[in-house]
Amino acid sequence: MIRNPNDIRDGEKKIRMLIAGYPGIGKSTLALSAPNPLHIDVDFGIDRIEPRYRKAYIQPRSYDEILEDLTPLGVQDFDTLVFDTGGKLISLMSLWAIKKDAKYGQRDGSLSLKGYGFVGKEFVRLMDYCFYELQKNIVIVFHATEEKDGDNTRLRIKVEGQTKNNVWEPVDLGGFVEMYGNDRTIGFSNCERYFAKGTRGISGIHKIPALAPTSPNDFLTKLFAEYNAISAREAEQSAAEQEAYEAAMAEGRAIINAIVDVDTANAAIPHIKAIKYALTAEKELSVELYDKIQACGLFYDKVLKKYTPKPEANPRDRKVPETLEGGA
Repeated sequence: MIRNPNDIRDGEKKIRMLIAGYPGIGKSTLALSAPNPLHIDVDFGIDRIEPRYRKAYIQPRSYDEILEDLTPLGVQDFDTLVFDTGGKLISLMSLWAIKKDAKYGQRDGSLSLKGYGFVGKEFVRLMDYCFYELQKNIVIVFHATEEKDGDNTRLRIKVEGQTKNNVWEPVDLGGFVEMYGNDRTIGFSNCERYFAKGTRGISGIHKIPALAPTSPNDFLTKLFAEYNAISAREAEQSAAEQEAYEAAMAEGRAIINAIVDVDTANAAIPHIKAIKYALTAEKELSVELYDKIQACGLFYDKVLKKYTPKPEANPRDRKVPETLEGGA
């Protein structure tokens, strides 16, 4: 079904986010600050989270268990699905894939080239299912690993093979958690140190407030609200621009349709100039006006600054067809 872009309600959309960082830097606690989360503790690391920050969780030992638990009924009470960690999730997917078809594995138990492709597609399918079908926010936690690039050390998410591209592609936000002095931060802009992803005005480095004994763990909840507020403002602005565009097109076409001769064409000039154009209205109406002027046999005289009838072609200026050249 073809839909009008004005029907988009960006302010209501769910958010897909990736969080990466060194072990022990507080990624899981940060991930659980998202709105009403279900903790999919694939790493079995909930005991490392302070009790006051723990949330409802599952600890699947296989990918089949994840598929069994992530049903519309099973997650109906939650707004966010936190996969902790993405690397372990992909490991479970790999075992599941090899069990499904031996061609996806190698003798040492690792994935074959076909296996990496299959797991990558399954990862995308699962994320799409959680986002579009279950309609949940998604937060995926990854450990960071260091990679040498000449004299520089870069941070990358810890995940095997080509699935790295499948992980980054669908996310709306992707940030690396680091320590700067005594402050914990998350960066959403690409830099020499790491690859990150920011959209909707969420970019740069954000300080993560320290959690005092009475502090709510709500950093991502506030960040998601900010993201959606920006989305809502953009949607409102887009709707206003579309409304102005449609008004300009309607006004312009009424003026152009009234042109039938040189007098009505010249009378239309000030009205055409007075239109409040928006988006591509001026360009589109210029084309329609040109076509109408041509159809009426007129042209715009730049010296006189008005429309005049097209001059009749001088017979002497007519090009002689090649078939008649040199004739008697």
